Amino acid sequence: MSQAIKITVKYFASIREAIGVSFESISLSGLQATSVMALRDALIAKGAPYADALARGKSVRTALDQVMCEESAGLADGCEVAFFPPVTGG
Repeated sequence: MSQAIKITVKYFASIREAIGVSFESISLSGLQATSVMALRDALIAKGAPYADALARGKSVRTALDQVMCEESAGLADGCEVAFFPPVTGG
């Protein structure tokens, strides 16, 4: 069994508004601690409002330690993961 890790999760724009917080510290272990995708699935499993804001059908961008990443990116103790909607503008 893998050791638990602690990460900071940040939420931006409409995701922050839906969840109601801009950031939180989360402890993860086992499969939850393997990747950004596993983290997103663990948050969705918490139910509303996470399930609504981070649903698999929604377009959500991710960053790991302030660098855009794919959901396959691995997590490490002390890292920061950010979730935000795609940004458009002109």
